[in-house]
Amino acid sequence: MRYTCPVTPSCSYGYLTGYSRGMGTRLVSASYLRSFIFGVEDSLVSTVGLVSGIALAGVAGTQILLTGIILVFVEAFSMAAGEYLSERSSEEYMEQGVVSPWQSIVASVIMFFSYLLSGIIPIAPYAFLAPQAAFTVSVVGSLAALFLLGLLGARLTGTPLLSRATQMAVVGGMAIIIGIAVGQLTGLGV
Repeated sequence: MRYTCPVTPSCSYGYLTGYSRGMGTRLVSASYLRSFIFGVEDSLVSTVGLVSGIALAGVAGTQILLTGIILVFVEAFSMAAGEYLSERSSEEYMEQGVVSPWQSIVASVIMFFSYLLSGIIPIAPYAFLAPQAAFTVSVVGSLAALFLLGLLGARLTGTPLLSRATQMAVVGGMAIIIGIAVGQLTGLGV
């Protein structure tokens, strides 16, 4: 990345954000951390919201499992594509020109695997338990994973551990409640 004079858009960006040659690695690392946290959080919340909602609507366990697996794979690819395109656009905006796609590719790979692997947490209980028991394990496991993600994020950013972990679990939990509520409201198959 080039930051050579204070009047170019990229230097203006650096001036406004504190970005400088010394902070280049930190900005790239922050981008990767954002991709990881976004991928894990979005996967946990959207997947548990969907599988919980359809479980409460009375759908069979095998259908819940299949739906969850399809969701996680489709969304992992979708999120990775969106990450690549948005990261690339941001970089080109900062540079006001074409940039190497490498950072965008790495960010999209991080997004893909963080989403895909995190999606296992809310889905796995439906492979081993009856839907009613799987529902509880899925929700509790996802909330615990969100809490741990908040701890990790706080640890890496130097922010208060407990408040960040609680914030992650509460904000993610609110989105989970939406899926559960929709499942209960529809009552399909019950």
